[in-house]
This record gives sequence, structure tokens and C-alpha cells, in this order.
Amino acid sequence: MDKIIHLTVHLQCSPHRAYEMFSVNKLLESWLVPVAEVEPTPGGRYELFWEPHDRENNSTIGCRVTAAAPDQLLAFEWRSPKQYKHFANQADPLTHVAVCFIPDQGGTDVHLIHSGWRSSAEWEQARQWQEQAWSGALEELVKRINSG
Repeated sequence: MDKIIHLTVHLQCSPHRAYEMFSVNKLLESWLVPVAEVEPTPGGRYELFWEPHDRENNSTIGCRVTAAAPDQLLAFEWRSPKQYKHFANQADPLTHVAVCFIPDQGGTDVHLIHSGWRSSAEWEQARQWQEQAWSGALEELVKRINSG
């Protein structure tokens, strides 16, 4: 487990609002995923469904929140999409996402750290795919918050 994904965006909103964007189902559904079933407490579900009619694929089904400090930190397990499922979703532990919310200049810096990537070629391919997916998702979040 050597490489991580670390992305940062600045949102023109409070840490509370930024935290809600990752922890409130309706808000997650406004920028990240068609269906979210999230219980933002340790041990609660962090289940996102990109294809709600096929809940077993392209979802984080079975994932749990590992840490929650409202307006500061939300951490959760992560499952990979269908093309990487055969190895990434069998891994123990799964990959892991921690999102930190840091007040800055009238807004919030959001740091997303996705760890747990192993070092084989197929893992690196999955990590690169996920980094692109997170980059696109965070751009969508920035647009949603910063454009009013």
C-alpha cells in the first residue's frame, strides 16, 4: 500500500455546508451520485449507487463510515467500479477515503485523501481511474457551491 490520491478544492461555503455535501443524501445526489444511502456516524452506511437498478455494481454497497467529526472530518470505506471489482472489492481492508474540512478565507478547503491502493499494475490502473473520477466529481462540487 504505497500510493494515495490527495485532492484539494476550495469551496465558498462554511465547513458545515461542505460537510453536509458529503454526508446528506439529497446533497450527495446533487453532485456525485443518483442515489445515496449515507448514515454519517461511525459504523453507519456509506452506500452510493451510480446505477441504482444494479446495486451490486458501480456502487459502494456494504461500505461503512469509519470516522465522523461533523464539520471537520468524514471517513469511509470505498468500493471500486465493476472493472476493478474482482480484486479491489475483495481486498481486506478496502480502500479508504478521508475528507477533511478546513476553514479558510471565508470558505472551506476540502482535502480528500483516498488511501489503501496496493502496488501491482492493476491496482495502479484502478487508482488512476479513481483519481480522475474524484477530480471530475470535485469539479462538479465546486461548480455547484461556488456558482451560487
